[in-house]
Amino acid sequence: MSYLEVTWTDPATHARGYLVIDRLVRGVSSGGLRMRAGCTIDEVRGLAKGMTAKEALNYDPGARYVPLGGAKGGIDFDPYDPRAEEVLTSYLYAMAPYVERFWTMGEDLGLRQSTIDAVISKIGLQSSIQAVFPLLDDEDEARQRLADAFQVVVDGVGLDELVGGYGAAQAALAGIEHLGLENPTAFVQGFGSIGGATARYLARNGVTVVGLADVHGVVANPAGLDVETLLLSRDQRGGIDRTELRAEDQVLDGESWLDVEADVLVPAATSYAIHADNAHRVRAKLIVEAANMPITDEAEAEVGALVIPDVVASSATNSWWWWTLFGDIDVTAESAFEKIGTTMRRLTQRIIDQPSPRQAARDIAAEASEEIARRF
Repeated sequence: MSYLEVTWTDPATHARGYLVIDRLVRGVSSGGLRMRAGCTIDEVRGLAKGMTAKEALNYDPGARYVPLGGAKGGIDFDPYDPRAEEVLTSYLYAMAPYVERFWTMGEDLGLRQSTIDAVISKIGLQSSIQAVFPLLDDEDEARQRLADAFQVVVDGVGLDELVGGYGAAQAALAGIEHLGLENPTAFVQGFGSIGGATARYLARNGVTVVGLADVHGVVANPAGLDVETLLLSRDQRGGIDRTELRAEDQVLDGESWLDVEADVLVPAATSYAIHADNAHRVRAKLIVEAANMPITDEAEAEVGALVIPDVVASSATNSWWWWTLFGDIDVTAESAFEKIGTTMRRLTQRIIDQPSPRQAARDIAAEASEEIARRF
Protein backbone atom coordinates (compact mmCIF):
# COMPACT_ATOMS: atom_id res chain seq x y z
CA MET A 1 0.00 0.00 0.00
CA SER A 2 1.38 3.40 -0.98
CA TYR A 3 2.14 6.03 1.65
CA LEU A 4 0.44 8.79 -0.38
CA GLU A 5 -1.37 9.09 -3.72
CA VAL A 6 -2.40 12.38 -5.32
CA THR A 7 -4.47 12.84 -8.49
CA TRP A 8 -4.52 16.22 -10.24
CA THR A 9 -6.48 17.66 -13.19
CA ASP A 10 -5.25 20.60 -15.25
CA PRO A 11 -8.08 23.14 -15.44
CA ALA A 12 -7.02 24.38 -18.88
CA THR A 13 -6.42 21.15 -20.81
CA HIS A 14 -8.09 18.60 -18.49
CA ALA A 15 -4.85 16.60 -18.51
CA ARG A 16 -4.55 14.24 -15.55
CA GLY A 17 -1.47 13.97 -13.40
CA TYR A 18 -0.43 11.74 -10.51
CA LEU A 19 2.03 11.57 -7.65
CA VAL A 20 2.61 8.39 -5.68
CA ILE A 21 4.91 8.30 -2.68
CA ASP A 22 5.49 4.64 -1.96
CA ARG A 23 7.72 5.11 1.08
CA LEU A 24 9.51 7.81 3.06
CA VAL A 25 12.95 7.35 4.59
CA ARG A 26 14.06 10.11 6.92
CA GLY A 27 11.00 11.96 5.64
CA VAL A 28 12.06 11.99 1.98
CA SER A 29 11.32 10.03 -1.20
CA SER A 30 12.97 9.88 -4.63
CA GLY A 31 11.66 9.25 -8.13
CA GLY A 32 11.35 10.91 -11.52
CA LEU A 33 8.50 12.64 -13.31
CA ARG A 34 7.30 11.36 -16.69
CA MET A 35 4.92 12.72 -19.28
CA ARG A 36 3.22 10.50 -21.82
CA ALA A 37 -0.23 10.18 -23.30
CA GLY A 38 -1.99 7.31 -21.57
CA CYS A 39 -0.09 7.45 -18.28
CA THR A 40 -2.21 5.97 -15.46
CA ILE A 41 -2.23 5.94 -11.68
CA ASP A 42 -1.54 2.18 -11.77
CA GLU A 43 1.56 2.82 -13.85
CA VAL A 44 2.81 5.53 -11.49
CA ARG A 45 2.08 3.34 -8.48
CA GLY A 46 4.15 0.50 -9.92
CA LEU A 47 6.99 2.87 -10.80
CA ALA A 48 7.01 4.30 -7.27
CA LYS A 49 7.23 0.83 -5.79
CA GLY A 50 10.11 0.10 -8.15
CA MET A 51 11.88 3.25 -6.99
CA THR A 52 11.75 2.05 -3.40
CA ALA A 53 13.53 -1.11 -4.54
CA LYS A 54 16.07 0.81 -6.67
CA GLU A 55 16.98 2.98 -3.72
CA ALA A 56 17.27 0.08 -1.29
CA LEU A 57 19.35 -2.08 -3.65
CA ASN A 58 22.16 0.48 -3.45
CA TYR A 59 22.28 0.55 0.34
CA ASP A 60 25.81 0.67 1.73
CA PRO A 61 25.99 0.93 5.55
CA GLY A 62 29.36 2.69 5.31
CA ALA A 63 28.31 5.34 2.78
CA ARG A 64 27.24 8.92 3.42
CA TYR A 65 24.22 8.40 1.18
CA VAL A 66 21.39 6.51 2.84
CA PRO A 67 18.74 5.36 0.33
CA LEU A 68 15.55 7.40 0.32
CA GLY A 69 12.01 6.13 -0.08
CA GLY A 70 10.50 5.59 -3.53
CA ALA A 71 8.11 7.90 -5.37
CA LYS A 72 7.03 8.74 -8.92
CA GLY A 73 5.13 11.39 -10.78
CA GLY A 74 3.27 11.00 -14.05
CA ILE A 75 1.30 13.29 -16.37
CA ASP A 76 -1.13 11.87 -18.92
CA PHE A 77 -0.31 14.26 -21.78
CA ASP A 78 1.57 14.19 -25.07
CA PRO A 79 5.06 15.68 -24.47
CA TYR A 80 5.17 16.77 -28.13
CA ASP A 81 2.04 18.90 -27.73
CA PRO A 82 2.92 22.64 -27.85
CA ARG A 83 1.09 23.07 -24.54
CA ALA A 84 3.25 20.47 -22.77
CA GLU A 85 5.37 22.96 -20.84
CA GLU A 86 2.26 24.83 -19.68
CA VAL A 87 0.80 21.55 -18.41
CA LEU A 88 4.08 20.70 -16.67
CA THR A 89 4.12 24.14 -15.03
CA SER A 90 0.55 23.75 -13.78
CA TYR A 91 1.30 20.26 -12.45
CA LEU A 92 4.46 21.28 -10.60
CA TYR A 93 2.77 24.35 -9.16
CA ALA A 94 0.10 22.06 -7.71
CA MET A 95 2.70 19.59 -6.42
CA ALA A 96 5.03 22.28 -5.03
CA PRO A 97 4.34 21.50 -1.34
CA TYR A 98 5.43 17.89 -1.91
CA VAL A 99 8.51 18.92 -3.89
CA GLU A 100 9.48 21.32 -1.12
CA ARG A 101 9.43 18.75 1.68
CA PHE A 102 8.92 15.14 0.62
CA TRP A 103 9.57 14.36 -3.07
CA THR A 104 12.91 14.68 -4.88
CA MET A 105 12.57 14.20 -8.61
CA GLY A 106 14.24 14.52 -11.97
CA GLU A 107 13.59 13.75 -15.62
CA ASP A 108 11.90 10.62 -16.83
CA LEU A 109 10.18 9.53 -20.03
CA GLY A 110 9.01 12.50 -22.11
CA LEU A 111 10.72 15.19 -20.03
CA ARG A 112 14.21 16.73 -19.93
CA GLN A 113 15.92 17.83 -16.75
CA SER A 114 16.59 21.25 -18.24
CA THR A 115 12.85 21.74 -18.80
CA ILE A 116 12.00 20.63 -15.27
CA ASP A 117 14.68 22.93 -13.83
CA ALA A 118 13.34 25.91 -15.79
CA VAL A 119 9.79 25.32 -14.54
CA ILE A 120 10.96 24.73 -10.96
CA SER A 121 12.68 28.12 -11.03
CA LYS A 122 9.66 29.79 -12.63
CA ILE A 123 7.31 28.69 -9.83
CA GLY A 124 9.70 29.84 -7.13
CA LEU A 125 11.22 26.60 -5.85
CA GLN A 126 14.95 26.15 -5.22
CA SER A 127 15.46 22.80 -6.89
CA SER A 128 13.64 19.64 -7.97
CA ILE A 129 15.55 17.83 -5.20
CA GLN A 130 15.32 20.43 -2.46
CA ALA A 131 13.49 18.05 -0.10
CA VAL A 132 16.78 16.23 0.49
CA PHE A 133 18.76 19.37 1.39
CA PRO A 134 18.03 19.16 5.15
CA LEU A 135 19.77 15.77 5.19
CA LEU A 136 23.06 17.18 3.86
CA ASP A 137 26.01 18.02 6.10
CA ASP A 138 26.93 21.06 4.00
CA GLU A 139 24.17 22.06 1.60
CA ASP A 140 26.15 24.69 -0.33
CA GLU A 141 29.09 22.37 -0.88
CA ALA A 142 26.86 19.47 -1.89
CA ARG A 143 24.84 21.55 -4.35
CA GLN A 144 27.99 22.91 -5.92
CA ARG A 145 29.34 19.38 -6.24
CA LEU A 146 26.24 18.25 -8.12
CA ALA A 147 26.22 21.39 -10.29
CA ASP A 148 29.86 20.74 -11.21
CA ALA A 149 29.06 17.12 -12.06
CA PHE A 150 26.35 18.29 -14.47
CA GLN A 151 29.00 20.28 -16.34
CA VAL A 152 31.16 17.20 -17.03
CA VAL A 153 31.09 16.16 -20.69
CA VAL A 154 32.37 12.83 -21.95
CA ASP A 155 33.09 12.64 -25.68
CA GLY A 156 30.38 15.12 -26.57
CA VAL A 157 27.66 13.99 -24.16
CA GLY A 158 26.96 15.25 -20.64
CA LEU A 159 27.83 12.86 -17.84
CA ASP A 160 24.30 13.13 -16.44
CA GLU A 161 22.97 11.66 -19.71
CA LEU A 162 25.45 8.79 -19.65
CA VAL A 163 25.38 7.34 -16.15
CA GLY A 164 22.08 5.45 -16.47
CA GLY A 165 22.97 3.84 -19.77
CA TYR A 166 26.50 3.06 -18.61
CA GLY A 167 24.94 1.13 -15.73
CA ALA A 168 22.52 -0.71 -18.01
CA ALA A 169 25.41 -1.61 -20.33
CA GLN A 170 27.39 -3.00 -17.39
CA ALA A 171 24.40 -5.14 -16.39
CA ALA A 172 24.11 -6.34 -20.00
CA LEU A 173 27.81 -7.21 -20.19
CA ALA A 174 27.51 -9.23 -16.99
CA GLY A 175 24.56 -11.09 -18.53
CA ILE A 176 26.47 -11.69 -21.77
CA GLU A 177 29.37 -13.18 -19.82
CA HIS A 178 27.01 -15.31 -17.75
CA LEU A 179 25.39 -16.76 -20.87
CA GLY A 180 28.72 -17.19 -22.66
CA LEU A 181 27.54 -15.31 -25.75
CA GLU A 182 30.22 -15.01 -28.43
CA ASN A 183 30.28 -12.03 -30.79
CA PRO A 184 27.07 -10.74 -29.22
CA THR A 185 24.62 -8.44 -30.99
CA ALA A 186 22.17 -6.01 -29.43
CA PHE A 187 19.02 -4.07 -30.24
CA VAL A 188 18.16 -0.99 -28.19
CA GLN A 189 14.57 0.26 -28.17
CA GLY A 190 14.73 3.96 -27.28
CA PHE A 191 17.59 6.36 -27.98
CA GLY A 192 17.15 8.97 -25.26
CA SER A 193 19.47 9.43 -22.32
CA ILE A 194 19.53 5.84 -21.09
CA GLY A 195 19.08 4.11 -24.46
CA GLY A 196 21.70 6.21 -26.21
CA ALA A 197 24.30 5.68 -23.49
CA THR A 198 23.53 1.96 -23.29
CA ALA A 199 24.14 1.64 -27.02
CA ARG A 200 27.39 3.66 -26.77
CA TYR A 201 28.89 1.55 -24.00
CA LEU A 202 27.76 -1.76 -25.45
CA ALA A 203 29.41 -0.81 -28.73
CA ARG A 204 32.57 0.33 -26.96
CA ASN A 205 32.75 -3.04 -25.24
CA GLY A 206 32.61 -5.06 -28.45
CA VAL A 207 28.88 -5.66 -28.73
CA THR A 208 27.54 -5.11 -32.26
CA VAL A 209 24.49 -2.84 -32.06
CA VAL A 210 22.41 -4.07 -34.99
CA GLY A 211 19.31 -1.97 -34.41
CA LEU A 212 17.91 1.11 -32.69
CA ALA A 213 14.34 2.33 -32.32
CA ASP A 214 13.12 5.86 -31.72
CA VAL A 215 9.71 7.51 -31.85
CA HIS A 216 9.89 7.64 -35.67
CA GLY A 217 10.71 3.97 -36.33
CA VAL A 218 13.64 1.59 -36.51
CA VAL A 219 17.10 1.74 -38.06
CA ALA A 220 19.06 -1.46 -38.47
CA ASN A 221 22.17 -3.04 -39.93
CA PRO A 222 23.17 -6.68 -39.32
CA ALA A 223 26.82 -5.62 -39.58
CA GLY A 224 26.34 -2.92 -36.93
CA LEU A 225 25.26 0.71 -36.82
CA ASP A 226 27.58 3.67 -36.34
CA VAL A 227 26.29 4.31 -32.82
CA GLU A 228 28.63 7.19 -32.05
CA THR A 229 27.61 9.25 -35.07
CA LEU A 230 23.92 8.66 -34.41
CA LEU A 231 24.34 9.47 -30.72
CA LEU A 232 26.03 12.80 -31.33
CA SER A 233 23.48 13.86 -33.96
CA ARG A 234 20.25 12.82 -32.21
CA ASP A 235 17.72 15.46 -31.22
CA GLN A 236 16.76 16.44 -27.67
CA ARG A 237 14.09 13.75 -27.45
CA GLY A 238 16.30 10.93 -28.70
CA GLY A 239 15.23 11.17 -32.33
CA ILE A 240 17.73 9.66 -34.79
CA ASP A 241 18.86 11.90 -37.64
CA ARG A 242 18.18 9.71 -40.68
CA THR A 243 20.49 11.87 -42.82
CA GLU A 244 23.41 10.48 -40.82
CA LEU A 245 22.65 6.88 -41.79
CA ARG A 246 24.99 5.08 -44.18
CA ALA A 247 23.87 3.57 -47.48
CA GLU A 248 23.89 0.06 -46.03
CA ASP A 249 21.73 0.97 -43.01
CA GLN A 250 18.05 0.04 -43.19
CA VAL A 251 15.08 2.21 -42.24
CA LEU A 252 12.14 0.15 -40.98
CA ASP A 253 8.76 0.94 -39.48
CA GLY A 254 8.28 1.15 -35.73
CA GLU A 255 6.36 -2.11 -35.44
CA SER A 256 9.38 -4.10 -36.63
CA TRP A 257 11.51 -3.51 -33.55
CA LEU A 258 11.03 -7.05 -32.28
CA ASP A 259 11.82 -8.52 -35.70
CA VAL A 260 15.45 -7.39 -35.80
CA GLU A 261 17.45 -10.42 -34.69
CA ALA A 262 19.80 -9.77 -31.77
CA ASP A 263 21.20 -11.70 -28.81
CA VAL A 264 20.50 -8.86 -26.38
CA LEU A 265 17.32 -6.79 -26.30
CA VAL A 266 17.36 -3.53 -24.35
CA PRO A 267 13.89 -1.96 -23.97
CA ALA A 268 14.86 1.60 -22.99
CA ALA A 269 11.72 3.60 -23.79
CA THR A 270 8.14 3.04 -22.64
CA SER A 271 6.59 0.88 -19.96
CA TYR A 272 4.73 -2.27 -21.06
CA ALA A 273 6.53 -2.38 -24.43
CA ILE A 274 6.64 -6.19 -24.30
CA HIS A 275 3.26 -7.66 -23.47
CA ALA A 276 1.16 -10.77 -23.95
CA ASP A 277 0.36 -9.92 -27.59
CA ASN A 278 3.97 -9.54 -28.79
CA ALA A 279 6.02 -11.65 -26.36
CA HIS A 280 6.10 -14.53 -28.86
CA ARG A 281 8.14 -12.35 -31.22
CA VAL A 282 11.03 -11.93 -28.76
CA ARG A 283 14.05 -13.94 -29.95
CA ALA A 284 16.75 -12.48 -27.73
CA LYS A 285 18.58 -14.62 -25.20
CA LEU A 286 19.03 -11.72 -22.79
CA ILE A 287 16.69 -8.82 -21.98
CA VAL A 288 18.02 -5.87 -20.03
CA GLU A 289 15.27 -3.59 -18.71
CA ALA A 290 16.75 -0.13 -19.13
CA ALA A 291 13.25 1.36 -19.13
CA ASN A 292 10.92 1.21 -16.15
CA MET A 293 8.51 -1.75 -16.24
CA PRO A 294 8.98 -2.51 -19.97
CA ILE A 295 7.75 -6.12 -19.67
CA THR A 296 4.42 -7.20 -18.26
CA ASP A 297 4.30 -10.16 -15.89
CA GLU A 298 2.44 -12.26 -18.45
CA ALA A 299 5.01 -11.52 -21.14
CA GLU A 300 7.99 -12.28 -18.92
CA ALA A 301 6.66 -15.76 -18.29
CA GLU A 302 6.48 -16.33 -22.05
CA VAL A 303 9.66 -14.80 -23.49
CA GLY A 304 12.08 -17.54 -22.42
CA ALA A 305 15.02 -15.14 -22.07
CA LEU A 306 17.15 -14.22 -19.08
CA VAL A 307 15.73 -10.90 -17.82
CA ILE A 308 17.79 -8.42 -15.82
CA PRO A 309 15.06 -6.40 -14.10
CA ASP A 310 14.68 -2.64 -14.22
CA VAL A 311 15.24 -2.14 -10.50
CA VAL A 312 18.82 -3.24 -11.12
CA ALA A 313 19.54 -2.32 -14.76
CA SER A 314 18.14 1.22 -14.70
CA SER A 315 19.15 2.26 -11.18
CA ALA A 316 22.43 4.04 -11.92
CA THR A 317 21.02 7.47 -12.81
CA ASN A 318 19.26 7.80 -9.49
CA SER A 319 22.23 6.50 -7.50
CA TRP A 320 24.72 8.76 -9.29
CA TRP A 321 22.77 11.86 -8.24
CA TRP A 322 22.91 10.84 -4.58
CA TRP A 323 26.46 9.49 -4.57
CA THR A 324 27.56 12.84 -5.99
CA LEU A 325 25.39 15.03 -3.78
CA PHE A 326 26.36 13.25 -0.55
CA GLY A 327 30.03 13.06 -1.52
CA ASP A 328 30.54 9.32 -1.95
CA ILE A 329 32.19 9.86 -5.36
CA ASP A 330 34.31 12.59 -6.91
CA VAL A 331 32.99 14.98 -9.55
CA THR A 332 34.62 13.12 -12.44
CA ALA A 333 33.47 10.68 -15.08
CA GLU A 334 36.15 8.23 -13.96
CA SER A 335 34.87 8.17 -10.37
CA ALA A 336 31.25 7.86 -11.50
CA PHE A 337 31.91 5.04 -13.96
CA GLU A 338 34.06 3.11 -11.49
CA LYS A 339 31.37 3.25 -8.79
CA ILE A 340 28.56 2.43 -11.21
CA GLY A 341 30.46 -0.41 -12.84
CA THR A 342 31.42 -2.02 -9.53
CA THR A 343 27.95 -1.67 -8.06
CA MET A 344 26.10 -2.86 -11.17
CA ARG A 345 28.31 -5.88 -11.68
CA ARG A 346 27.96 -6.87 -8.02
CA LEU A 347 24.17 -6.53 -8.05
CA THR A 348 23.75 -8.34 -11.37
CA GLN A 349 25.92 -11.23 -10.28
CA ARG A 350 23.94 -11.58 -7.06
CA ILE A 351 20.66 -12.12 -8.94
CA ILE A 352 21.64 -13.67 -12.24
CA ASP A 353 22.04 -17.25 -10.99
CA GLN A 354 18.71 -17.29 -9.19
CA PRO A 355 15.58 -19.00 -10.57
CA SER A 356 13.95 -15.55 -10.78
CA PRO A 357 16.38 -12.62 -10.95
CA ARG A 358 13.45 -10.24 -10.42
CA GLN A 359 12.40 -11.96 -7.20
CA ALA A 360 16.01 -12.14 -6.07
CA ALA A 361 16.30 -8.36 -6.54
CA ARG A 362 13.08 -7.85 -4.58
CA ASP A 363 14.43 -9.98 -1.74
CA ILE A 364 17.70 -8.02 -1.59
CA ALA A 365 15.78 -4.74 -1.60
CA ALA A 366 13.41 -5.92 1.13
CA GLU A 367 16.30 -7.00 3.34
CA ALA A 368 18.02 -3.64 2.86
CA SER A 369 14.77 -1.78 3.52
CA GLU A 370 14.35 -3.60 6.82
CA GLU A 371 17.85 -2.64 7.89
CA ILE A 372 17.30 0.99 6.88
CA ALA A 373 14.03 1.01 8.84
CA ARG A 374 15.84 -0.28 11.92
CA ARG A 375 18.45 2.46 11.62
CA PHE A 376 15.95 5.25 10.90
